[in-house]
Amino acid sequence: MLNFIYYPVSGILWVWHKVFGFIFGDGSFGGAASWALSVVFLVFTLRVILFKPFVAQVKSMRKMAEFQPEIKKLQKKYANDKQKLAAEMQKLQSEHGVNPLAGCLPILLQAPVFIGLNHVLRSFNRPGLSYEQNIKIPNYWIPTEDVQSFLQARLFGAPLSSYIAMADNELNAFVPHVGRLDVILVSIPLMIVASIATHLTARHNVARQTAAVTANPQTAMMNKLTLYLFPLGVLAFGAFLQIGLLFYWLSNNAWTLGQQYFVYHRIDREEAEAKAKKVEQRNNLAPKPGQKPMQQVRKPVKPGDAADATDAAEKAAEPASEKAADKSASSSANGSSSPSNGSAVNGTSDATKVPGLAPTQARKKQSRKRR
Repeated sequence: MLNFIYYPVSGILWVWHKVFGFIFGDGSFGGAASWALSVVFLVFTLRVILFKPFVAQVKSMRKMAEFQPEIKKLQKKYANDKQKLAAEMQKLQSEHGVNPLAGCLPILLQAPVFIGLNHVLRSFNRPGLSYEQNIKIPNYWIPTEDVQSFLQARLFGAPLSSYIAMADNELNAFVPHVGRLDVILVSIPLMIVASIATHLTARHNVARQTAAVTANPQTAMMNKLTLYLFPLGVLAFGAFLQIGLLFYWLSNNAWTLGQQYFVYHRIDREEAEAKAKKVEQRNNLAPKPGQKPMQQVRKPVKPGDAADATDAAEKAAEPASEKAADKSASSSANGSSSPSNGSAVNGTSDATKVPGLAPTQARKKQSRKRR
């Protein structure tokens, strides 16, 4: 039914077993060490794949902590309208670029792997079958010779697929025979260390929360569960977990603790560098102590520049004046000697005209005289 989970889990487990089997050999203790490390590196393989989603989850949680006051305002404003509150919350999260489902991805992917590993470990020693029958059945992608290697491997006298609460008939199916005391002596230290690792991981996570977040009653209750109930749960239910699953739990929490330390410190450093850069830019733009703010001063126009501007305007006007002069000349040639404007009639002729010069040239001469 869940073969799409069992096959990948067994395949990764088998690959790492081959890697560490080449290093430690295939004896009783060497085989157990290689199989135990294959479980550990199965966890590490999964966590490397989930590294980017974990970083996205941390950044999303930090952003949500920043606009927590806005969330409280919305909760107070729409306390009696749950649909409107949900819509406004979704709008606020989209504005800040926060995806609340991103934090669920690491958990959703780890749970199937845990279930798959539990099934694969139990499938090495199938209930109701003898040792001779089990070693002839491949365990998904694990071939029969490696199934035999797993069943013969002993970690300080205990098989990796055994657990404290195992039934007597299942325990007696191991060859050579395994005593329950051997399983207890290996399982209990692993349960204690796994419980401590679970508590430390939760403690480190809670220590990073802001006061506004911890003030929430639901968050405070969840923190107590993760700090105390989950570690105690490992001790209480560890008797029903196979030794291989205890290795999984221990290595998973150890990875989480180290990953949290690395990612949180890296994000803190990036935020500190971004803030320092903004402060530096602000200081560079701000006036120094005792210095007046810089004002833009307009440069005075020089007389030469004004004359150049006047000449440029006059040159632009020349073609139009010449066209007008040509028009008047052509009209005079046709016998219409009356002036186009009423200046000649009224006795007011153009004062800028100079005998023997065109009108535009006369204006130029007059402007030069004024200068």
